Amino acid sequence: MFGSNKNKDANKAGSIIPSASTHSLNSLVQGTVVEGKVRATNDIRIDGTIKGDLVCDAKVIIGPSGVIEGTIKCQNAVVEGQFNGILTVAELLNIRETAKVIGDVSYGKLIVQSGAVISGSYKVVGENAHSNGNGAYKNSSPDAKKMVQTESEAKTISGKAGEFAKAN
Repeated sequence: MFGSNKNKDANKAGSIIPSASTHSLNSLVQGTVVEGKVRATNDIRIDGTIKGDLVCDAKVIIGPSGVIEGTIKCQNAVVEGQFNGILTVAELLNIRETAKVIGDVSYGKLIVQSGAVISGSYKVVGENAHSNGNGAYKNSSPDAKKMVQTESEAKTISGKAGEFAKAN
């Protein structure tokens, strides 16, 4: 009757609450600068600056004042601050409205909120991807065929779609 639902709300997707069951959270506070390699087995929140490599077996949270220049490899990430480099997120990447993300980014799932600044190459990786690793899409079956054979055929279809839209 007087119980709390805080634990249920804290575990929602995209939450900036630590995902580890022990609720361990590493933290790099604003004003702190680390140069080199950082390895974390639990969630890590960055409100300071890292220049180098960050490998995390859990969630990386770049706070609004956080800056990372280098590479990140992690399971999940929430970006509210600045990132410049190579970002590899195995599962969910959540880019918030205050974020600025520049570089080569690969992810399992992506959320980009309005107002975020993103630049560079973005590609889906993992089980849900339909990519062959080169940025090209794999055929879903050996019998798959192209829908359009030539560029002129694509333009013709596009023109007919435009005519259809005007008529309706």
